[in-house]
Amino acid sequence: MYNILVVDDEPLICKGLAGLLTSSGLGIGQIYTAYSGHEALDYVRIEDIDLLVTDIQMGEMNGMELMQQAKMIKPWVQTIIISAHETFQYAQMAIRLGAKDYLIKPLNSEQFLDSVRNALLKMDKPVTQMDDFLTRSPEHFHMEELHPEKNERLNRLLEDPFTPTMSEDDLVGLLEELGITGCYFSLMRMKLGTQFEDRNKVITDRDNRLLRYAALNVAKELLHEDWNALAFYSAKGEINILIQWNEEEYAELDMNKINQLEMIGRSLHYHVSKYLGISTIIGFSQILKGVEFLNVLSRQADKAMQWGEEQGDYHVFYYGDFNWHNYSQDPSPEELTKQSNQIVENTRQYIDTNYNQKGLTIHDVAKKNHVSPNYLSYLFKKNTGYNLWEYVIKLRMEESKTLILNTDMRRYEIAERVGYESPEHFSKIFKKYFGVSPSELKK
Repeated sequence: MYNILVVDDEPLICKGLAGLLTSSGLGIGQIYTAYSGHEALDYVRIEDIDLLVTDIQMGEMNGMELMQQAKMIKPWVQTIIISAHETFQYAQMAIRLGAKDYLIKPLNSEQFLDSVRNALLKMDKPVTQMDDFLTRSPEHFHMEELHPEKNERLNRLLEDPFTPTMSEDDLVGLLEELGITGCYFSLMRMKLGTQFEDRNKVITDRDNRLLRYAALNVAKELLHEDWNALAFYSAKGEINILIQWNEEEYAELDMNKINQLEMIGRSLHYHVSKYLGISTIIGFSQILKGVEFLNVLSRQADKAMQWGEEQGDYHVFYYGDFNWHNYSQDPSPEELTKQSNQIVENTRQYIDTNYNQKGLTIHDVAKKNHVSPNYLSYLFKKNTGYNLWEYVIKLRMEESKTLILNTDMRRYEIAERVGYESPEHFSKIFKKYFGVSPSELKK
C-alpha cells in the first residue's frame, strides 16, 4: 500500500484528485492533501510519502522546487507534475529532475490514473537478487563497458587537461571523441564498499568487477538521457561521473544546481544500496567553466570523498561544504570538526530567532551558513540529537502550547504567530505532535 500526497493551491483540485484516487481501486494507503509547497514539505518530513502529485505554479515554492527538496529529504519519493502550461522547457526540466510524468490541465481522469498506476508499478518492479547476479556464468553475462583506451584517456584528461603539443583543432576533436561537449562541468566520484550489507561474505576480485559494472549501470540508468553526463571508472577503480552543461542548459531556469547535484548523489547512493546491497561514499565538486579545470574538479571530488570516509554515517559530500581556503594545508579532522561545531551553533542561534518565520526552509538556514541543506541536517542531528526540522517544529509547538494554555488567542492567530499560513495545517501538525488537537488541549 502506497501513500500519496496531492499538492495544489486550489483546494477544489486537491479534493477532486484525492476523491479520484480513493475510488480508483489502486493499492493506496493514505492520501494527503496540501495547498502550498511549504505545507507539502512538512508532510514529506513527517509522513511516509511514496508518490507526490504536485501543481507546478504555487506562489512562493513551485512544483519543481518542491520535487527537488522532497527528493533530497527522501530520495525514493516519486513525482508526477501537473500544470496549466504546456511549456516544453518546464516539461524537460521536470523529467530531468526525475518526474515520472508531466500532465496538462484540465486533467483527463483516465490519463491521470494511468500515470499514477504506472508510477506505482515501477515501485513494485522486482529487483534481481545480487547473489543471483554474482553467480551468473560468464557465458550468460555480457558486460558492455566503456572501451579501456577511452576510459584511460578520460582519466588522463582529469589528471592534466593541458596538452601543449596539441593544436586547438586536435583538442576539440579529442574532446568530441571522448563525449565532452559542455563548457560547464562538475565531477562526482563514487567509492564502493568492500562488503555486502547484512552479509558475512567478502567480495572477491570477480565479484568486485561485477559490482563496479552494476554500479556504473545504476549511474547510467539514473542519469539516462536527462543529464549530459559521462560515467567511467577512475584509475583507482572508483566510478567517475562527469556532468556537463552547455551555455543554454546552464542558463535554463533559475534553480540551484548544487542542490540538483546533491539530489543526484543521494539518489545514486540510495539505489546502489537498495539494489546492490553495498554502501557508497560519494564526493562531488563545484561547478567550473572550462575544460582546463577538469583536474581541479578531480582534486575537489577526492577531497570531498576523503572527508566523507572519516564520517561513516553520511554518504554524499560536497567540496563546497568545507572552508578549505581557510587553511594553508589540508585541515586535520580536529580542525574540520571545530568548523562543523561552529556551523551547528550558528544554525541553532538562527533557528531560535527565526523559527516562527513563515515559509522558513532548511535551504534558507543552509544558505546562511554557506553549506548544503543535507549536510547541515546531518551535522545538526549529529551534534544535537535533533533532526533540524524536528527542532523547528519543537520550538513552534512549545510556543503554541504556551499560547493556548495562557492566552485567549484564536487558533488562526496562534498559527500565524508560530509560522503557519494555514490554521488547518497547524492543527494537523499540533495533533500529530501532542496527540490532541488545539481545541481539545484548551478544553
